[in-house]
Amino acid sequence: MASKADVAAPPFVAADGSPERGSGQRPLPVVQFLRLRKQLPPMYLILTMNAAALAYTHEGIAPPSLTLWLPGGLIIACIIRVLQWMRPIDENAISKELALSLLRRTEIMAAALSLLFVTWALALDQFGHGDEHGHVTVFVAITVMGCIFCLSYLPRAAHLVCLVVLGIFLTYCLARGTVTMASMAVNILMVSVVVLKVLRDSYGSFTALEDSQAALHRERVQAQRLAEENARLAHSDPLTGLPNRRYFFARLDALLARGEPAPPFAIGVIDLDRFKPINDVHGHAQGDRLLQVIGERLRSATGPDAVIARLGGDEFGIIIEDSMEAAETMGTWLCERVQEPVPLGDIVVSVGCSVGLAAWPEAGTSAHDLFDRADFALYHAKRARRGGIVRFSCDLERMIRSEQALEAALQSADLKRELAMVYQPIVRTRSLAMVGVEALARWESPAIGAVPAEQLFATAERLGMARTVTLAAFERVLADFTRLPHEQRLSFNLAPTDIADPGTVAALIERIARSGIDAERLVFEITETSLIGDFGAARSALEQLRACGAKIALDDFGTGYSSLSTLHMLPIDIIKIDRSFAVRLDDGEGRRLVRAIFDLTRSLRLECVFEGIETEMQLMEATLAGFHYAQGYFIERPVALDLLLERQASRAA
Repeated sequence: MASKADVAAPPFVAADGSPERGSGQRPLPVVQFLRLRKQLPPMYLILTMNAAALAYTHEGIAPPSLTLWLPGGLIIACIIRVLQWMRPIDENAISKELALSLLRRTEIMAAALSLLFVTWALALDQFGHGDEHGHVTVFVAITVMGCIFCLSYLPRAAHLVCLVVLGIFLTYCLARGTVTMASMAVNILMVSVVVLKVLRDSYGSFTALEDSQAALHRERVQAQRLAEENARLAHSDPLTGLPNRRYFFARLDALLARGEPAPPFAIGVIDLDRFKPINDVHGHAQGDRLLQVIGERLRSATGPDAVIARLGGDEFGIIIEDSMEAAETMGTWLCERVQEPVPLGDIVVSVGCSVGLAAWPEAGTSAHDLFDRADFALYHAKRARRGGIVRFSCDLERMIRSEQALEAALQSADLKRELAMVYQPIVRTRSLAMVGVEALARWESPAIGAVPAEQLFATAERLGMARTVTLAAFERVLADFTRLPHEQRLSFNLAPTDIADPGTVAALIERIARSGIDAERLVFEITETSLIGDFGAARSALEQLRACGAKIALDDFGTGYSSLSTLHMLPIDIIKIDRSFAVRLDDGEGRRLVRAIFDLTRSLRLECVFEGIETEMQLMEATLAGFHYAQGYFIERPVALDLLLERQASRAA
């Protein structure tokens, strides 16, 4: 079904009965009027000069009423009209209705003046001899031609002038019974018909030009609206409607670009307390609803001096263009708002939040330093003052050095022994038959214990060990690859630093060739952030991986910078719909959005996997929407490959 934006607006009606068009947002009658008012003063000047000349040549031959009083009145009327048309006006105040009214009055005035002038001229023709009779004929011809050209933007008035003047003049000449007069009248009529034809063609070109300009204006307006909408979507979080991480850091960079001296500001990182148990017990759908409610409460604090954005998961960022004291006051108020109970269907839940703050320039002068120190203040708040607010200080600065323990542990780690892989299945939506698995890394350090995958890869990137960690994980994956059934695929995640590193890509390809595996069963998953830094380098890396037989999957589609140009320009085989869309399968609008995404991928002939399926209802809706493959906790959590294969075998039995 077409939307309102897709339905063409009904055309207006111009003064000559044609569909109304106009330059930009002006209807055609307004454009006609504005063009016409520039040409009517010359027309009245032509009438004035011709009438004065004709009256002068008949002075002493015709009565004074015909050579003085009547032409004097006509000339005065023309001068008044010249002054009226030359009077300054506010063009923006001319409406379509007013323009149509003025154009109709102009047509009536043209017919009336034509009748008066031709009647007066024929009355003068009763006096004098050959020269005087010839002057009357010349007066009629020149006046008609001049009026036609001056009325080019109002063809109907030009036709009325010709009809009135030439109709009366031709009838008069035929009634006189002289061959010469009749020939001249017919000649003038034929020339006038040709001129009217040229006038009509010129007016058609004018309306066509106005039509194209109006269409161009509409396209520009639509393009501007689309650009604004795309900009809004690119900077908005789809779940909460708050600004997203991209907008948060863009605003932070803009503040830092001011330099010193500049008003102080502070940034904060907000993390919800007790959110994970609610998410685990009641499901991700309820967790997402809770985030939507919290996002709505936080939105009330946004304004010209305060920005709150969702950075990811249950983490939010805040920028306050004021002192640290004002930031702490706002943080306290936000904590109180977050702690208010939230009804979720038949249950009522309550969460809190912890806040870490960092002030510019005391805590740092770069976005990286400010955010890291605000994040560390948050980390300290969750450990020592859960539910409270902690500002970054020199004491915390010393605590940051404890991160060196993690860096030291990673630098001395035996990743081939300590790194483990777990696998989450990808299944067919209708049969739940496993068609492949996604590999996920886990690191258990003997020195510091279990390290989250995000922290592992972030630390590895900071130490320049990203290639080492990626290749260690990939070698574990290749060792497990042969244990998978021959018809199933294996997906391996690549970080942005992997895509940007030609050495990592070459090492991956070398290990694929050395292992002897069927590369067509291997899928490399990338995120949209992998494409931001150097699109050309990312495309080259993906083409190399694809050339060795592997497939490429775009992960978390629909949450960041995806565009049709991205899908067309990159060698992508598979689209993985972000889990944030799964919760939207519960409402009609969300289902239509998901269906549109599916139709897009199908039109591009891309395979599509729906991630984040947490409930049976979501799986059913995804299936009804046309998706053939799905992945999520409802189907299976990430587990060791032995356990996963054992479970699959028992289900098959």
